[in-house]
Amino acid sequence: MKAQGTNFDSEFNLQANGKTLSLKKPVVMGILNLTPDSFYDGGTLQTEKYLFAKAEKHVKEGAAILDLGAVSTKPNAADVSEDEELARLIPALKLLRKNFPTVFISVDTFRSKVAIAAANEGADIINDISGGIFDNKMLETVGKLKLPYVMMHTQGTPQTMQQNPQYENVVTDVFDFLPNK
Repeated sequence: MKAQGTNFDSEFNLQANGKTLSLKKPVVMGILNLTPDSFYDGGTLQTEKYLFAKAEKHVKEGAAILDLGAVSTKPNAADVSEDEELARLIPALKLLRKNFPTVFISVDTFRSKVAIAAANEGADIINDISGGIFDNKMLETVGKLKLPYVMMHTQGTPQTMQQNPQYENVVTDVFDFLPNK
């Protein structure tokens, strides 16, 4: 694993891979779905041409972060193997890192091995929908990578998360979930 040297300093700056992103004001994240079954864009980013054009549009419109997702997490999404996720993700990450060297690139994955591969290709942020529960090595991995980590919450898996989710108080329940990771 490649150490990245990341921190969040007292001036509200996010630092990764020699870059600094000020968080004194809200920043925009452009979402790039690399899946053929995306609920958002229907899988329109399957070629380098379309991916580059969409990323360039996001950046020109003010996105400071590009978030790449190579596994659909829509309700009832089909499971995708780690190899398939990497095959979708790594070429896109290489293309964007080369063409947008100063933009922060976030990788949406719940797999520690994918996080490692992404970090080795220049990813700046790991964005995990599972909060570390889908892969018991994820938290240890991001700790070693020293990359910023977006920890999210889910009830169940993408295949089951819409089957009667229950919250007594969504804010309190999510708040209580996060420290236990």
